[in-house]
Amino acid sequence: MASLLDKRLVLVTGKGGVGKTTVAAALGLVAARHGKRTVVCEVAEQTRLAQLVPDLSSVSVDPEQAKREWLQYQLKSRTLAGVLGSSTLFQYLTAAAPGLTDLVTIGKVWDLAQLEPRAGGPAFDLAIVDAPATGHGLAMLSAPSTYASIARMGPVGRHAERIDSFLRDPGQTGVLTVALPEEMPVNETIEFERAVARELGRAVDAIVVNALHPARFKREELERIQAVEARTPAARAALASALSEHRRARAEHSQLRRLRRAASAPVLTLPRVFEPELGRDDVERLSAELERRL
Repeated sequence: MASLLDKRLVLVTGKGGVGKTTVAAALGLVAARHGKRTVVCEVAEQTRLAQLVPDLSSVSVDPEQAKREWLQYQLKSRTLAGVLGSSTLFQYLTAAAPGLTDLVTIGKVWDLAQLEPRAGGPAFDLAIVDAPATGHGLAMLSAPSTYASIARMGPVGRHAERIDSFLRDPGQTGVLTVALPEEMPVNETIEFERAVARELGRAVDAIVVNALHPARFKREELERIQAVEARTPAARAALASALSEHRRARAEHSQLRRLRRAASAPVLTLPRVFEPELGRDDVERLSAELERRL
């Protein structure tokens, strides 16, 4: 746990729908309990983190606003940045520039993790980011390297190099991937870990398998259940439900074992919460589970 909480920035990513927002919120609560001045951050103007953990500082990054801030930083003039940023030509150029939105978004995230943010505002010990899903998340992580190689001279290239160096440094930046114990999320997690090593030259710090069903029955218990002769519809329904739950848990634990065999990063688990929608108390319980496993 110390290794993740001692970083300046932790990016939480994973296939869409695996619960990465919940894991980011739970990690934020763990960090706060350890006395870290923590900010949780979402991109693309989402607001779920602020709803899940209202007592933590939170930021929602608007890519268009991040572009304007980046332009002001480069030009050193709010007035000139406002004039250029509102021009049609600038809008066309930024829309056509591949990866610029990813660069300014990760640049805003990077700034939150600095002891003296260039955009002003409070300083934090740790910034936890609910990053885009794995494919887009990797593109965002790679954007500074891409721009640093294109713009080798000048302020844009130097700024991109600083961000890229920060993201590649495992002492400063952590990458946590979230998966469900299912075939497709496990496959995507394995490929993402390999892609991070290949394209960024660094490792994923941890993988969290979220919403894992408990293995409820031992072999002897399962054999007794299978041997029961149900005499009423209610009894038959209860037995069928128990066996269905067992099969689902067995399939999920099989995927968990497959991930652990293939992954280099430590694989942690969080239990399934049997609620239609998670609330603040549910996230608190998950954060306690996460703290025990980290």
